[in-house]
Amino acid sequence: AQQGWAELVLGWETVGNTRCHSGGETRECVYYNVNFELEKTNQSGVERCEDEVDKRSHCYASWRNNTGTIELVKKGCWLDDFNCYDRQECVATEGSPQVFFCCCEGNFCNEKFTHLPDPTSPPPPPSLGLLNVLVYCLLPGLLLCLTLLTAVWMYRHRKPPYGHVDIMEDPAPPPSPLLGLKPLQLLEVKARGRFGCVWRAQMINEYVAVKIFPIQNKASWENEHQIFSTPGLRHENILRFVGAERRGGPLEAELWLITEFHQRGSLCDFLKGNVVSWSELCLIAESMSCGLAFLHEDLPRTKDGPKPAIAHRDFKSKNVMLRSDLTAVIGDFGLAVLFEPGIPPGETHGQVGTRRYMAPEVLEGAINFQRDSFLRIDMYALGLVLWELVSRCKAADGPVDEYQLPFEEEVGQHPSLEDLQEIVVHKKLRPTFKEQWLKHTGLAQLCETVEECWDHDAEARLSAGCVEERICQIRITSCSDHAPLLVSTVTNNDLPPKESSI
Repeated sequence: AQQGWAELVLGWETVGNTRCHSGGETRECVYYNVNFELEKTNQSGVERCEDEVDKRSHCYASWRNNTGTIELVKKGCWLDDFNCYDRQECVATEGSPQVFFCCCEGNFCNEKFTHLPDPTSPPPPPSLGLLNVLVYCLLPGLLLCLTLLTAVWMYRHRKPPYGHVDIMEDPAPPPSPLLGLKPLQLLEVKARGRFGCVWRAQMINEYVAVKIFPIQNKASWENEHQIFSTPGLRHENILRFVGAERRGGPLEAELWLITEFHQRGSLCDFLKGNVVSWSELCLIAESMSCGLAFLHEDLPRTKDGPKPAIAHRDFKSKNVMLRSDLTAVIGDFGLAVLFEPGIPPGETHGQVGTRRYMAPEVLEGAINFQRDSFLRIDMYALGLVLWELVSRCKAADGPVDEYQLPFEEEVGQHPSLEDLQEIVVHKKLRPTFKEQWLKHTGLAQLCETVEECWDHDAEARLSAGCVEERICQIRITSCSDHAPLLVSTVTNNDLPPKESSI
């Protein structure tokens, strides 16, 4: 799924920071795996660390301490971690993590491992008089409260609209509890580009995706981190956020964004190599629409607080990931915008995103900078992604064409802004429907829904919630992969009304 990840970040063209170290000597480590049956490996033995150019190899051990009982998790080779350099003994130094971790250099240095507890607290100072206690305790507290109130007031009155981040400021995110407890090892690069690079990484027994931004792209990292930190954003069809960190020193600082990893990669990559059945199409389309509907929804009450409406602004098949069961999850919120209640939207750059998926009003530069306008732009892009799904469905009679991006037949793989303005705005063209698609009951209904998503009139487009309802109804009424065309297939009685539109 490398190509799908390679375009997960919009318009990547240049290479981010390289990560190189000297070394490469052979190492032998004690090996152990508590999950050897599940992972089909040996339980214990000796692991010979493979040589890699410009990288140092180490040994490591990880374990749990359950009320004094040591439960060994894993032992083996660990690749090129500066925290392990020149360590002869395997000693964990964290305070009280859920999983202890240590690493070292030297053959079989991980045979023995230990935890170095925090040093004992210094003795308390001599007791002070009552007046001194009041001065030293209450006055700093009052000053701190006053400072915090002032900072909050300034933040609320100076906060830029649409999630824009002032690049001159240098706030660091709070440390992620998961990352603070578990070691993270980068395994392979999935993509490099203008905003940085994406790695597949291992965090104890879990694979994660790590998007690494160089410090000059801090604004994009901060915006995506802000979106992921939005209260109430957890949803089965939204990419799961693991944490954000600032790594490295002042001269080589890196900004990390960690999310769940999906081996299948993006929907775009999946469709390039696979055709889908009618039931698979419905599953992907319905879960994708459900995720976008949740993103667009304004939820005043969630257990984590009010969730504002969010516009994605770069919705496309490369930013929709697929789980192993083919349910869709939406990711890449580097250009997303929050719409908080009571805060009027201000001016923002309207012509952002991927050109091929830009709505007519975006191509024209004629955007109404209101919440619903941005949500309707997402709906136009959703229509194009649904067309991509339909174009690779094998339910209709006849052969399935090779995968093509929207408008690839009309303007090729690298269209200019002028090319798209000509066909989308002036000629009002859209990707074509094959005749055989319209002979399948479900596909014919889905094609009508697609047309109502990419309508030239933005106000006539369906909402994501309405699309989800329609696909659910189409799936129920057209369950066969070879359903015949019915004369009365597409009527206003069969589908939810257009009043459900935004």
